[in-house]
Amino acid sequence: MINSKNYQDLVAKVTMYLDNELSKEGERALLKEIQQNPAYFELLKKERSFRDFIKSRVHRRKVSPTLIASIKDKIKSSTPPL
Repeated sequence: MINSKNYQDLVAKVTMYLDNELSKEGERALLKEIQQNPAYFELLKKERSFRDFIKSRVHRRKVSPTLIASIKDKIKSSTPPL
């Protein structure tokens, strides 16, 4: 069983791990924790599965060059000169 604070910390670590944001030491420590606790492994598995589901179901629409140019023009016009 994982208490609320530990669960939040674990979710943050798993998220960082899957985003490749953990240091090597942090990664090794997390993987060691996951090996020792089946509940932690289950959380990692679910998070990976959810990410795979999202990647396979959500398709990004292409942005038109006109929209890009419009946004750049607005940024240029609202930025004071140096």
